[in-house]
Order: sequence, then C-alpha cells, then structure tokens
Amino acid sequence: MSQQWVPLLLLGLAGFLAGGVYSTWRNGSRGLAVALGVATALALGGAVAWLV
Repeated sequence: MSQQWVPLLLLGLAGFLAGGVYSTWRNGSRGLAVALGVATALALGGAVAWLV
C-alpha cells in the first residue's frame, strides 16, 4: 500500500469512530463512548502527525 493512503484511512477511521461515539453516548453507554472517543482522538492525531 502506498504511504499516501495511510492518513486518509486514519481520517476515515476517525470519522467512523466519531459516529460510534455519538451513537453510544445517545444510548447511554457513557464508558464505551469515552473509550471510542479516545480511539477517535488517537486516529485523528495519527493522521495529522503523518501529514506533518
């Protein structure tokens, strides 16, 4: 896989996880939402770090 696709995949993963955060938060599973939020932040941070 070409290295230019990695940040795009990480950004897509971050978006997918952010949707999971929203969904689980609305359903009342706050602990899982926080865990997904951390994973979202890591994916987003990884994508930004890769681009910089």
